[in-house]
Amino acid sequence: MYLGNTGEIVLSPLKIEVGDNEFREYNAGITAGDIIKDIHGRKSGAVAVLIDGIEMDMSTKVESDCKIEAIDGESDAGLYILRHSCAHLLAQAVVRLFPDAKPTIGPPIENGFYYDFFMQPVGDEDLRKIENKMKEIMKENMPIIREEYTNESLRELFSDNKFKMEIMDDKIGHETGSTAYRQGEFVDLCRGPHVEYTSKIRWFKLTSSSQAYWRADSKRESLTRIYGMCYATKEGLKNREKQLQEAAKRDHKKIGREMELYMIDEMIGKGLPVWLPNGEILKSSIEKFALETEEEYGYQRVTTPVLAKKQLFETSGHLPHYAEGMYPPMEMDDGTYYLKAMNCPMHHLVYRNKKRSYRDLPLRIAEYGTVYRNEMSGTLAGLLRVRMLSMNDAHIYCTLEQVAQEFANNIKMVQDYYSAFGFDDYYFRLSLWDPENTDKYIDQANNWEKTQNHLREILDDLGVPYEESIGEAAFYGPKVDIQFTTIIGREESMSTIQLDFAAKERFNLEYTDETGADNGEVFVIHRAPLSTHERFVAFLTEHWAGNFPTWLSPIQVQIITISEKHKEYAKVVSQKLINSGIRVKSDDSDNTIGKKIRMHRKMRPAYMAIIGDEESENMTISVRARNGAQRNGIGLEEFILELEKEINNRQTTLDIVPE
Repeated sequence: MYLGNTGEIVLSPLKIEVGDNEFREYNAGITAGDIIKDIHGRKSGAVAVLIDGIEMDMSTKVESDCKIEAIDGESDAGLYILRHSCAHLLAQAVVRLFPDAKPTIGPPIENGFYYDFFMQPVGDEDLRKIENKMKEIMKENMPIIREEYTNESLRELFSDNKFKMEIMDDKIGHETGSTAYRQGEFVDLCRGPHVEYTSKIRWFKLTSSSQAYWRADSKRESLTRIYGMCYATKEGLKNREKQLQEAAKRDHKKIGREMELYMIDEMIGKGLPVWLPNGEILKSSIEKFALETEEEYGYQRVTTPVLAKKQLFETSGHLPHYAEGMYPPMEMDDGTYYLKAMNCPMHHLVYRNKKRSYRDLPLRIAEYGTVYRNEMSGTLAGLLRVRMLSMNDAHIYCTLEQVAQEFANNIKMVQDYYSAFGFDDYYFRLSLWDPENTDKYIDQANNWEKTQNHLREILDDLGVPYEESIGEAAFYGPKVDIQFTTIIGREESMSTIQLDFAAKERFNLEYTDETGADNGEVFVIHRAPLSTHERFVAFLTEHWAGNFPTWLSPIQVQIITISEKHKEYAKVVSQKLINSGIRVKSDDSDNTIGKKIRMHRKMRPAYMAIIGDEESENMTISVRARNGAQRNGIGLEEFILELEKEINNRQTTLDIVPE
């Protein structure tokens, strides 16, 4: 600012950095959105801006020199903002249609968003009405305005919504004030940022609804959760819809019913799967592979009880850290018992059962243990989220100097497993503690820093690409998680390798070192490379759409006769396959060949062996693959040899009749 020749006040233009060492001048008071439009044009695709690295609304007035960058709607940050704005759009539509509904929270999530409402449950017809109302509001092109409120006025604004009042108690407390966002008659408590107008939220779709509990507490109010998806472009939304259609085809719950892999019965209880014969074959094949692998790596196997005294879980630290995820205590005549939610405390006692020497280390203790987690009924989903979990769990007791080699062995084990199962879309994540949230973790800052740096060095030395994530560690130490991307684009933690620096103190883990002295520096590596059987089978089923590689397939060969006169030769073929350890089923019914093929296709056998006149006369078979490709006149012995090779090599391709 300076005085002009006539004495008037002249404002100096602002110097705005709009790129690497690129500056432009604007008058103070210009909006960030106008600057973005000036730089990139009106169709820039920006949904918000970064002002000196801080996310802000496009409507923010710029009053001083700064750096301004566009947040594109297709970027991760842009999609987050779009989805957050779409959650507000959903809430406005719900309140218009159901005036008594109380909005609670509505966060963006991967691929979409949800909003929880205190209201009656909604069905598919309600979802269609709500989505149509959202489209109406979108077309109204209402500005989305950030408003500043004092604490008192904000509480007055939301005085009829106890859920928002509780959020303010937790998030705002006694602060002087906060912000809300207004679009027409609808106002929502929020820090933002959001898009400029409702018309900027065009490509969305509501997908489902479910039950939830306020604050994820089953003792609190039951809420209706509405899910949706939102993208920056029509193509993005269409691609996601195609992905969901493919997901429906690959849904492990649907395929599990068709292939008779497992069942869940209300008389047993939600989240408690029963493995049916075909599912048990699949599960046992995975277990056999794991047992062979662990034997090669020098693991020793144990079996531990499914329940233990309260003192064990207090010593381990799982009480109170995981108390909400454990089943309620059982009062017995000799104390309080809990169903185990993890195997590690019992393995620590196995280690401590006798004096250990440095020559015993590393000691690798493994178990196919079943654990029990008290998951809320509303979160249970097929095999992905259950209350009974079986895993090839193991714990390695070693010195700090041995940690690197043991981590390297387990990373190689994971890579070999994934290759055998046909998985290739995954990455490693170094999961760190959050020093700002010490209630969630053992508060030993020095140990956290040392062990995290140690794992970082191990990964660097191995040359394994990885990402770091704060706040994802176990409560007792950092870990390496293997993040798996499913065939339908969902990211999940599949496997984990955890470094525990707390168990040695809690359980007095020691060994006699080379000098004969007791050494308490025993580090524990927790590892579960194949997740739990339940989750792993769910992923495996979706990945292969039930068309498992031959070595995993519950039915490796389905024999189908063309007519009744071929029954005797079918019995010969069946017995020879069984004698070779091949899983086989035979259909010599009177149904037509076409009907038999259609009927058995849903069971997804690796191969169908067709037997007719020519095959019976020549002691051959004709083999049909899942895709309909066929190879005729194969000698029976030749077929068995090729099949044995395919199974024994654990191939992921069907080589007898290539798919």
